[in-house]
Amino acid sequence: MARVDVSGYKTFGEISGRLDDIVAQVRDKDVSLERSLDLFDEAIALGSKAVSLVDATDFSPEEEARLSGPAEPPAGADAEAGSPAATGADGPSADGR
Repeated sequence: MARVDVSGYKTFGEISGRLDDIVAQVRDKDVSLERSLDLFDEAIALGSKAVSLVDATDFSPEEEARLSGPAEPPAGADAEAGSPAATGADGPSADGR
């Protein structure tokens, strides 16, 4: 397997865009198995470069907290998002509206 050159991709956005293109090409039923495997190799190389870019990025504490996962719900928040209390809907008013 020849090493894929991904040095032309400098940003995460460029890598993401190319990966989207690869996905579209692989989904095309007219693409040969050999071409699909070549695209797969390129996608792996791009993924590795994306990981390297993320690893080399210095995030602020706020960014790290946001990226680490979903925030804890505030104390007293309703567990069910669709409940009337969570949506602010109290049901029909006294005059039927």
